[in-house]
Amino acid sequence: MTHNIYLYILVATFVSFLIRILPLTLIRGKIKNPFIRSFLYYVPYVTLAVMTFPAIITAPQVPIAGILALIAGAAAAWKGLNMMGIAALCCIVVFVCETVAQM
Repeated sequence: MTHNIYLYILVATFVSFLIRILPLTLIRGKIKNPFIRSFLYYVPYVTLAVMTFPAIITAPQVPIAGILALIAGAAAAWKGLNMMGIAALCCIVVFVCETVAQM
């Protein structure tokens, strides 16, 4: 059985194209169903969370540093800190945790 990389790339391109084009061609009017509208409203947030969460835990050398940074970032966001402040706080938490862990 031969493996043709170009065939794999072509199939992946076609599937990706279908996933993006079918909703545009099948749904032409405004979506009126409130359940579907509310579902689609939250899709970008859930997608971002699913992609980001594993990286938060696995990116630092010490996994507990990622967990503590996640908790600190969530608390800072809850208090209304802006995005740059949250990012800086999380970086500082990871830096301090990893420095303490190396001692």
